[in-house]
Amino acid sequence: MAESLAGKVILVTGAARRIGRSIALALGEAGAQVAVHYRASADEARQTAQDCGGRLFQADLADVDQIRRLFGEVHAAYGRLDGLVNNAAQYERMPIQETQPEEWDRLHAANLRAPYFCCQQAAGIMRSQPTGGRIVNLSSLGGIRPWAGYAPYNASKAGVIHMTRSLAKELAPSIAVNSVAPGVIEFSEEHAPEVQRMIDATPAGRHGTGDEIAEAVLFFLSCTKFVTGQVLAVDGGLSQRA
Repeated sequence: MAESLAGKVILVTGAARRIGRSIALALGEAGAQVAVHYRASADEARQTAQDCGGRLFQADLADVDQIRRLFGEVHAAYGRLDGLVNNAAQYERMPIQETQPEEWDRLHAANLRAPYFCCQQAAGIMRSQPTGGRIVNLSSLGGIRPWAGYAPYNASKAGVIHMTRSLAKELAPSIAVNSVAPGVIEFSEEHAPEVQRMIDATPAGRHGTGDEIAEAVLFFLSCTKFVTGQVLAVDGGLSQRA
């Protein structure tokens, strides 16, 4: 039986917009206390916090000291942490001959290093609680089936998947760690040609929605902790296409 999320404290990184906002709103509807993290989108984050009944927390996750401060502030505000959703990330095309070292470092700092140190800080709090906790890392279809021209992004998201599996072993049994891998998720009906090609190739015949990703995230936050180290592709079957 799924565990109720009512009253649970869940931190969602990058919760101001798009998938992060969808997750925060779904958590608020489920009765959770949502810690809404943002980096720069203050107005949108404020609206998300208002809509889900959560509290605002600002930090640049590229700075590990700010990650430590963020978790300290969340713990001070609520006294505990039941769940972490590592959603914040950067998506960028980087053909190999055009990629500069600083661009690689920036992308991996956002997509892999930041989630790792967020997990570290979350685990420190959750392990001190009798109830432990749950972590959900947002990876990507690009970490399962790579796309040409996106090697740094694909590598970072593949790293998130393997990090999830590693931490599921290291943090068991008190903390369950799982990953949701979104396929093509769009928030408008106008798409770039390469995005439209991926939508056309999706067996479901359409792109996904933020609400569908949120549904998968809430499953991992409420299911038995016997489910850990798993990667759930929410992609309309695109990862299974030959």
